[in-house]
Amino acid sequence: MADAHPNPSPWERPGGAWASGMVTASGVPSQPGPQPPAPPQAPSPDGPRRRRRQLKIFGGVAGAILAIGLTVLLIVIMGGDGDPFGSKAAGPADVRPPLAQACPAPEVSPNGAATVAPSAPPPATGERTVDDVAGISYQRYGAPWQTWTDVWEAGTLRVPYRVGQHFVTEVYAGGSYHASILSAAVPAADNDAVTLDLECVGRQVAADVRAEYYPQPNTMEPLRDEVTTLGGRPAWVSEFRLRFREPGLTATEELSAVAVIDVGKPTAAILYVSVPGTHKQFDHVIDEVLKSVRPL
Repeated sequence: MADAHPNPSPWERPGGAWASGMVTASGVPSQPGPQPPAPPQAPSPDGPRRRRRQLKIFGGVAGAILAIGLTVLLIVIMGGDGDPFGSKAAGPADVRPPLAQACPAPEVSPNGAATVAPSAPPPATGERTVDDVAGISYQRYGAPWQTWTDVWEAGTLRVPYRVGQHFVTEVYAGGSYHASILSAAVPAADNDAVTLDLECVGRQVAADVRAEYYPQPNTMEPLRDEVTTLGGRPAWVSEFRLRFREPGLTATEELSAVAVIDVGKPTAAILYVSVPGTHKQFDHVIDEVLKSVRPL
């Protein structure tokens, strides 16, 4: 096998035994002469001097940026309306009660027939439940009805039902279930206004009752929705039957009524009556209580 890289002959190897080189006149290869010394390098600045110089550079750049920013800001302020960011002051928070926000008082009552009080109703007779805060009284019943001693204040409207009567119809895993005759006062007008949008307020309260005091979901069968008078005062009455199902609860329906009564104050009187389907023998209480309402 032939070698891929044969050794060259002395004549061919550079620097070999007969290598050629620079020849002087005497035939002796010349030696390189002394080289001039390299110029001395400037000493590098020490650490403190270098840092001071960097700080001066940075300070100059920052100052230039600040000057440009102030100039732009002055131009915007002098050339605009004095508000460089175009922001507007936030309006005052709406502190009106929820019902006053949802149902602004009408400038002219839309329910003229209801705002004209008829002749005074006949005097109330029998035992009465009196709600001084709401400004109404209504019929009071004997056993099994008992005096209400709790406060229900659920829902977005926070209607505080704290006066009335009730009795427990059943106890189940979710708690106790009640038949109820409850009243409350709720702010429904702005400031000192005494004119209420009765229909709007009534529908809001009825929807709040349905959403907060009954199993969900439920279906509603409307029975009565009208502007009327109760005890000679303008009122809105909503009567309906709700149907629902909840595990462990025997009742699957309930007859209910919500009345909103204009008692001539910024607060409306609310009357809420409910009778579960397991105790339909008390359904007559709803109409009786509504007819018995008298303003204080």
